[in-house]
Amino acid sequence: MNQSNKLIGQERRKAIIKWLSTEGKPLTGGDLAKKAGVSRQVIVQDISLLKAKNEPIIATSQGYLYMSNQTKTHSYQRIVACKHTPEQTRAELECIVDHGVTVKDVIVEHPVYGDLRALIMVSDRHDVNQFLDKITSTKSPYLSELMDGVHLHTLEAESEAKLNAAYHALHQLGFIVE
Repeated sequence: MNQSNKLIGQERRKAIIKWLSTEGKPLTGGDLAKKAGVSRQVIVQDISLLKAKNEPIIATSQGYLYMSNQTKTHSYQRIVACKHTPEQTRAELECIVDHGVTVKDVIVEHPVYGDLRALIMVSDRHDVNQFLDKITSTKSPYLSELMDGVHLHTLEAESEAKLNAAYHALHQLGFIVE
């Protein structure tokens, strides 16, 4: 970290908003830390402060996103219920993104905590690879493992036809819970 390039407090948080809102893709805490000349932990704290002030920042498996840039003029969403083993996760995600559909999140209904939701925001095979690599490298379990493989996904696409095609392909693979 170069002390002369170090951004301080509110100035740094304004810069974080600017970087996230103009980038158009997720930025990791490490990326933001380098830009600001501070540690990744400082960025994590800044993100928490910005979220507390209702800034539309979300954390995804690929990094932080500023949601106002992510809105699409005509998008369709559907929640689907799925069940499969952890080993079948790649097949599920690739099936969905190959139909031009984004997997926004995974949701499981926990008996104590209620709905647990994690944003994953995968839209193509590159995103799928990054997500699965992060799961593997951190040795993290899939949320679906909490509920014997049963989980929900919020899917988003530019047309109902793409959502329908992805749903039918998942059904053919035996992943849809009816």
